[in-house]
Parts: sequence; structure tokens; C-alpha cells
Amino acid sequence: MSNIILESIFLKRSQQKKKTSPLNFKKRLFVLTENKLSYYEYDFERGRRGSKKGSVDVEKIVCVETVTPENDPPPERRLPERKPEDFNETEQISIIERFPYPFQVVHEEGPLYVFSPTEELRSRWIQQLKSVTRYNSNLMQKYHPCLWTDGQYLCCSQTAKMAMGCRVVEGKSRSFRSGRSLLKPEKPLPPTPEESQVIKKPLPPEPTTNTSSRTRKVVALYDYTPMNEQDLQLQKGEEYIVLEESNESWWRAQDQNGKEGYIPSNYVTETRDSLEIFEWYLKNITRRQAEELLKKEGKDGGFIVRDSTSKAGKYTVSVFAKSTGDLQGTIRHYVVYSTPQNKYFLAEKHLFDTIPELINYHQHNSAGLISRLKYPVSSHQKNAPSTAGLGYGAWEIDPKDLTFLKELGSGQFGVVKHGKWRGRHDVAVKMIKEGCMSEDAFIDEAKVMMNLSHEKLVQLFGVCTKERPILIVTEYLSRGCLLTCLRDSRQSFQATELLEMCKDVCEAMAYLESKQFLHRDLAARNCLVNEQGVVKVSDFGLSRYVLDDDYISSVGSKFPVRWSPPEVLLYSKFSSKSDVWAFGVLMWEIYTLGKMPYERFNNSETTEHVTKGLRLYRPHLASERVYTIMYSCWHEKPEERPTFQVLLGLIIDLANEDP
Repeated sequence: MSNIILESIFLKRSQQKKKTSPLNFKKRLFVLTENKLSYYEYDFERGRRGSKKGSVDVEKIVCVETVTPENDPPPERRLPERKPEDFNETEQISIIERFPYPFQVVHEEGPLYVFSPTEELRSRWIQQLKSVTRYNSNLMQKYHPCLWTDGQYLCCSQTAKMAMGCRVVEGKSRSFRSGRSLLKPEKPLPPTPEESQVIKKPLPPEPTTNTSSRTRKVVALYDYTPMNEQDLQLQKGEEYIVLEESNESWWRAQDQNGKEGYIPSNYVTETRDSLEIFEWYLKNITRRQAEELLKKEGKDGGFIVRDSTSKAGKYTVSVFAKSTGDLQGTIRHYVVYSTPQNKYFLAEKHLFDTIPELINYHQHNSAGLISRLKYPVSSHQKNAPSTAGLGYGAWEIDPKDLTFLKELGSGQFGVVKHGKWRGRHDVAVKMIKEGCMSEDAFIDEAKVMMNLSHEKLVQLFGVCTKERPILIVTEYLSRGCLLTCLRDSRQSFQATELLEMCKDVCEAMAYLESKQFLHRDLAARNCLVNEQGVVKVSDFGLSRYVLDDDYISSVGSKFPVRWSPPEVLLYSKFSSKSDVWAFGVLMWEIYTLGKMPYERFNNSETTEHVTKGLRLYRPHLASERVYTIMYSCWHEKPEERPTFQVLLGLIIDLANEDP
């Protein structure tokens, strides 16, 4: 079997039925390899791939592009209309609304329409599909930006499914004559005498354009104080022009005074997405989490604006109201609607050009809401994230800039201490004991690992390699090891909190998976918890540099036998799917509050039982749905295990359901 490049659950539109309705859409598991794009049924109850429903040879793909969703569809293709004030976010809604980002894979039989739950996932698939098809000989020059629906293309009203496209594919500029097949482009005709004369003339110089027209503008989400002379200061809410993005974590930018320097890319957002600068907007928060925050604040008129969990691509305003003598208070959730003219409104049709204008209006007028919006309620998500390194290009850290405060513990590599960098930044410092690590190999890899930057990964800031012992400087998380937190008998966790821990880890692992980076030692002991309870994955990739024979051998007590799948135990064969197995065991650790996996067996007994098919039991705190996700990570064959992206989708779906 060819190596899997991507694997995700999407919505697929039927290619056969002439009429289009919500019933024509099915959830399918899409798998991309170097040679085929295939789609399968997916058994959500058992968490495994079902029967194959179809495939497209990669060499037969002629176009991969986004699709513009249909605006204002006719009654037969949409849900019954209802008044905004009658809307209840807990109602059953069309599955189509959870997958609002369509793209098309055009092949020799026509367009295959696929709907993604997120724009980021759609972009990743389009980019990868274009990469594997870039040498196809029959790539289209023009395509249809809108759907082929009920016998015609919505963009140009052509009625033939194989009709010539009406928009030039980006980067293509050849001319066409009407009536030519979009799938079998003819050889270009020789130039006319007039065209030959034009070609022989020298081309005029390219027109010069100012910087702002060639680059994009971003808005600072947080203040940023430069850490070295190459950095540029950021002021929250100010606009900046991005000049260069060659480094994923650090962009060269220009402020409004013309000063240039490097800024952390995770501190800014696109100007058009600048809701994130407002304290009332919380991007990644569920309905339940919003209610918990509002109840905790307990103020009449407290409100949050968040991404809607039931209507993908839309926003919800959650409002808390409390009258005299009312001890509990009431929470209402209002979806922000938009008109075909892109005007926004809430419960009454007061129309606004932007969401900030809408919020400002309702801060002064309830206008049909349970209360006017009096107090924005924010959360830990407004804390500035860690940067990839302590300033642009600063991966080698001067040990003189470090001061040590207290010892946090000791691990496989040596003592870990809490310290400060230049007296103002909290850091954790691993002091690598000599002889336990392949130092030269690690130093070569450190620059790569520093560029791995995600809000659910413990950030590597840099290393001190000029003296011994080598120091590894990372982000400091105040609540320490996840395993210790789980075992702390003074703490009690709600089911929603345990699922959120799993989601945090899965987000980090989906990111590592997208970067084709293996962890190799994923377990609760290698995750840390910050002050707000967010779990972050640590020590990714470090096991490759261990020189301890007891650790490397699966016979030794230090090897992570209890987190390893059969192919690692038997053949030392690591892959992203071995990380998936370990994630299932980590979920089990979370839902048992830190029990030892296979606690009745020693390591050699565990190896024997696992290779013969033994799996961990369902923890008391885990529902059947949670255990199904957990168990899907432990399929015997690696290719039958889901990807982290698929797991993340399943966990998010579960988190968004009502209790």
C-alpha cells in the first residue's frame, strides 16, 4: 500500500443524482496517496475505516480549486426559514452547515465536490493535491468557481458538465477559443503575422508598485517588546505591513513610521480577521465553556462573542442576565446573521457593516436581546503566546542571561530548573547530564525544533551549547506535569475538562503530524499544564538522542513499552500512527486520573499481551463515545488507525454536543 499523505473526514456531494438536496451529502473518510485519492465509509461507532466507496487516479486529476458556496439557495436546497428570535442553537441543523468550506477535484468524469469543516484544512488539502498533480499533462487552464447544480453551473449557467470553465486558473494566461473541451486542451495555435510582430518587439519594463499594494496588512493582537536589535516593536491594535514570510515563525514587517524589523507571526492577524483584537471575542471556545465563564463572572449583561459551534463560519453572542432576587441568572445565545448584501444583524434587523459596529450598538441598546451588552467577559486566551525563540534568529542562548530560581524535578536527561532569561522572562531549563544524549545530533536538530511553534506545544526557546552541561531552554508552565496534576487527589475534574485535555494534546499532535515530525514518547508524563489549565505537549523528538541502552531496548524498564504499538515492540518501526497509539494510551491515562497502563503486568508481560491483541479497558469516567475514539487508536494495523486530524474532528464534535 502506498504511503498515506493526508487523511481527513469530509462531506462529499453525490456525483450521480441530477437534483441537489441536503440528502445528497455523505460523510466520507478521504485518503490521499501518491497515486490515488480514495474515499471510504467511516464507522463512527467502532472508530475505523469502512468499505471503499470510490477513488480517482492522481494522474487523471486536471484541476483542484476552491468553490464559491451558493448564496441564497432556492427552498429545495436549504432549511426552512425562521425568524432570528426563534433560533435555538441546540436545534438539529443540516450537516452541510458544519462543513462550510467546499473545494473541487476535477477529473476525467467531472468535478468531485468536497466540503471541509475548516478553511485551514481545505487549504492544506488543496496545496498537497496541487503538489502531487503538478506534472500532470492535461491540467486545465480555466475552471468553474461555482457549483454544478441541478443541471447547470451557477457561475456561468452552462448546462454541460464538461463545459469550458469561465475563470482562468491562477497563474495561467493562455488564450482560449469558445467550444474547446476543458479536459482536453488543444495545442496552442501558431501566432498570426500581427501577433509575430508584437512578439518580436521588446517588452516594456514592469510597472513599479508601492509596497502596500504588493504585501498584506496585519493587526497586532498583543504588545511585543523587542528581544534583540533585529526585532520590531508591536503595539496591540496597530496595523503593520508584512514584507517577508520566508520564516514561518518570524516575519519581517514595517510599522506606520516606516521602521522595519522582525515580528512573531503568532502575535498578529489579518486585518480582515481583526475581531481578535477585541477583548469580547474568544475564538476557540465551546458553548459550555462560554456558559461557565459567564456564570463565573456572574454580572448582568456579561457577554462573549465566539465562533458558533452549530453554524460553522458564523458567530454567536452569548449573554448573561440576572435580575433582582435571581440567584442563578439566565444565559441566551444569539447567532449573528448576515444579509445577502453582507450586512450583520442580531435579534432585530438593525443592520451594520461590521460586527464591531453591531456589538457597539447593542452595548447601548438591548433591541430584543435579554440584556444590553454591558460587560465583556474575557479568558486566559487573551494571554500573549510564546514566541519561537527569544527574538528572531536567537537560538544559541548566552548562559550569563539565565538566572535559576528553583529545581522543578529531574528526568531522563537531567535536572530541570525554573529560571529567568534576562531577569524578565520565565523559562524552564533542562541541564543535560553528560553521556546521556547524542549532543552533536541534537544540536543540529535544535534549529528545526525551534521552528515548531503551536499554542499547545511547549515552546523550545533555544540552547546553550558553548559550555557543559548543555542547557535546553523552554517555555515554563507553572502547574507542572500532567500526570502529577491528574494524580493530585485534591483536584476533581469534570468530564468536559478531561475531554478538553485530550483536545489540547490532539491539537498539538495534529500540528506535528502536519509537519511530518514524530514525538516517539507521547505520554502524560511528557505533557505540562499552565496556570489556566491548558495542556501542552513537551519533549517531542528528544527520545531519538538518548544514548541509554536500557531506554532504546524494548526489554529495558525505561523504554515506553506501555505506550507502544505492536510494530514498535516487535520491529522498532515508528511512524505517526505509532504516535496515534500512544495518544490513545494518554487518553486512557487522563480518564483514569493517572493510573499506570496495564498495571497488573510487568513490561515483558505487557509486550506479550499487547502483541497478542490485549487492549486497555474502558475507564469508569469515559463514556462509550470517548472509549470508541480511544480504542480506534489501538487497531492492530497502523493504516487502520485514524490520523490526528481525524481524531481532532471527532473530539471537537463530541465537545460541541450538549451534555
